[in-house]
Amino acid sequence: MPNGSTDADLAPEQDREAHKRHRVLFRAVARRKNPKLRRTDITVTDERVVKRAVKAAALGNAMEWFDFGIYSYLAVTIGKVFFPGGSDTTSLLSSFATFAVAFLVRPLGGAYFGPLGDRIGRKKVLALTMIMMAVGTFCIGLIPSYATIGFGAPVLLIAFRIIQGFSTGGEYGGASTFIAEYAPDKKRGYFGSFLEMGTLIGYTGAAGIVLLLNTVLGDETMLTWGWRLPFLVAGPLGLVGLYLRIKLDETPAFQKFEAAQTHNGTGSVVEAEAAFSHLSENAPKKKLGDIFAQQWPTLILCIALVGAYNITDYMLLSYMPTYLTDALHYEESHGLLILLATMVVLMFVISTVGKLNDRYGRKPLLMTGMLGFFLLAIPAFLLVKQGSLLAVCVGMALLGLSLVCLLGTMSAALPALFPTSVRYGSLSIGYNLAVSLFGGTTPLVITALMDAFDKNVMVPAYYTMGAALVGVIAVACMKETAQQPLEGSPPSVATKEEAVELITAQTQEPRF
Repeated sequence: MPNGSTDADLAPEQDREAHKRHRVLFRAVARRKNPKLRRTDITVTDERVVKRAVKAAALGNAMEWFDFGIYSYLAVTIGKVFFPGGSDTTSLLSSFATFAVAFLVRPLGGAYFGPLGDRIGRKKVLALTMIMMAVGTFCIGLIPSYATIGFGAPVLLIAFRIIQGFSTGGEYGGASTFIAEYAPDKKRGYFGSFLEMGTLIGYTGAAGIVLLLNTVLGDETMLTWGWRLPFLVAGPLGLVGLYLRIKLDETPAFQKFEAAQTHNGTGSVVEAEAAFSHLSENAPKKKLGDIFAQQWPTLILCIALVGAYNITDYMLLSYMPTYLTDALHYEESHGLLILLATMVVLMFVISTVGKLNDRYGRKPLLMTGMLGFFLLAIPAFLLVKQGSLLAVCVGMALLGLSLVCLLGTMSAALPALFPTSVRYGSLSIGYNLAVSLFGGTTPLVITALMDAFDKNVMVPAYYTMGAALVGVIAVACMKETAQQPLEGSPPSVATKEEAVELITAQTQEPRF
């Protein structure tokens, strides 16, 4: 070998030559497609960074549903603490009405935080929503009871629920966008499923702590001060989530979009002003107007999907313990224990659902879930109504397996509906409008309908079937997005080898 070179000496040189050939191939192919493309037009993800991003987003989602789960599972107790007058049904309706108040302001939060996230970045807005949610929940635990300060107690409760709802308006849209823009195209369903695992962890944590406190403290102590403890836990949890989110970088897709918007090589004053217009004072209003003007057909589809999904979700994970206790006269701890077991099972299978929708598509899994609720709601509630432990568990399992098909798929399907430039804003608005109109009102509507129809315990089944039918139609109308790049973003792959394979597959071999 010349100059005394060895095989080991040549290895780095061979690697550099191989890399150079890949680069030449990439540029040649890219220029044939579009002369303006650069090598960076395919994103190669770092799995360690993706996993950190998923953990931070999922923890925030877990905290959101921990907060809302606590309120749901303590609905009967909160009704007695803050709305003591009238019958038990009136007290429960008042409690659920206050629960729904937070959802009525969620669209306002989505309309504010969503376009802001498209303007200044996902990371900063998600940190802000985390702080607001933690403060709102923590303060609920400090409110004096109705017996202490009278009418001021429910007023303060509503005020802090409004803070919770406003901040949550920017949470799900941002968190799902954050994960979707970090994840490689072929694993977006798998990584996205961990966001909804956060939902289940939040609900499980809330159900677990309420069950523990009910068992240890008893009804009288819970009414006196025990109900406060789960809300006070939100403070430390919020600090942990905030730390994890601050440590992350902005998503690659937003960085590329930002770079494209702010780098202009022409030097034209008009073009420069246009390039930086997204940073102006009027940008949020303009962005909001663009969303409604340009994205309204997709917004309607999003609202239909999310509305059906959230009615089934809140029916099972929020309302069911109250249903078992108030309508079927179960012990409160027994209802929570059954739901807790159901959610633990769902946590074990949700990542498998994520892998399945990456492989077979989002639409087949979503359709399975919607049809499951439509066809199995009546049999499931008849089993629950029967009352034995085995029958209740089987009925809950039927509903839970239908729900997990939606839980493991929605967080990958919804962000793919919208382009990068308006993804956070569009998803936040569409998602929160649907949750406000249909999701958060589910416990209130079901309770009111059951009261209107002489305590008919099958009302939740009929309501669920109606929502599922809308969901079936919406899924039939949506496009398949599995293993495809997000609209407005370059392809995202897990390795450099996948990037080369992608380019080679999309174009013919170049001739030199």
